[in-house]
Amino acid sequence: MSNSSRIAVDAMGGDKGLAVMLAGVARARRRFPDMQFILVGDETAIRDGLLSHPNLTAHSEIVHAPEVVGSSDKPGQALRRAKTTSMGIAIDMVKQGRAAAAVSSGNTGALMAMAKLSLRMIPGIDRPALAALLPTLGNNDVVVLDLGANTECDARNLVQFAVMGAAYARTTLDLASPRVALLNIGSEDQKGTDEIRDAARDLKAATHLPMTFSGFVEGDQLSHGDVDVIVCDGFSGNIALKTAEGTARFVADLLKRAFRSSIRSKIGFLISRPATELLRHHLDPNNHNGAVFLGLNGLVVKSHGGANEVGVATAIAAAAKMVRDDLTRRIAEDLGNFEAKAA
Repeated sequence: MSNSSRIAVDAMGGDKGLAVMLAGVARARRRFPDMQFILVGDETAIRDGLLSHPNLTAHSEIVHAPEVVGSSDKPGQALRRAKTTSMGIAIDMVKQGRAAAAVSSGNTGALMAMAKLSLRMIPGIDRPALAALLPTLGNNDVVVLDLGANTECDARNLVQFAVMGAAYARTTLDLASPRVALLNIGSEDQKGTDEIRDAARDLKAATHLPMTFSGFVEGDQLSHGDVDVIVCDGFSGNIALKTAEGTARFVADLLKRAFRSSIRSKIGFLISRPATELLRHHLDPNNHNGAVFLGLNGLVVKSHGGANEVGVATAIAAAAKMVRDDLTRRIAEDLGNFEAKAA
């Protein structure tokens, strides 16, 4: 079993329990049949759970972890138990080289703290950034970062996020030269903070990198599909993400209420059902699940805590694709080229 094709899974993380995590792993393996797994957690429970997935057993190794990081645990508390929890041990598998990536649906703050301490940063990267894909009206999703790892960022951080986000888009979206923009309160050059304007200046000069700087975008343009990567500080990014998720739920609930309001509406629903099913699929967060901490010396993917088996499989598939395309190496090379040109 090649370590380069192994993914360590925190089998005990997530709100929906071990059964959903294993079902997601099994689904992901059907998409990537060469992928192997290290399942970290309660050994007895995992073995019992694998009885429902006999085809997964031969392609998985179980590593016992006596403890689990709770959803309410603070990062400091989780760090002290890194060697005994399923989350901490899964990350350690990447550090040891036994796995090429780790996937967890557990506590986001704890996962970031453990990953940063264990794996350290790529040389030249100051801070990790949490990046994820959001649906758009265009042909591709859009990469948005940072989504909450850093509440305050200077221009250097934003530039590094742009370089990392572009490398991620080239890998995940198969784009040769992703269009990169900074989230701002207006599209004019004079708008925004000093940090955003300084970052824009540096990105405009980075014409030697495999990306195209497209200037500023506003919050109402997140889903337009006009750009491929949107860069911001973690405070703004997390608010934007939660607003987008809330709006998607609002639209879905509003449609349900409207279609149930009368007999005529119910008939209209039956006629328009193919379109509404397409909309439901497009807005379902399980189909876009899997945020990655960019900038680390190793791949760590955060699955949404409430993800179902489709969502877990989507996160694992994202990790598999990043492993296949050697995302960490791409980021290091792009950053090196940027700094060499800027020197």
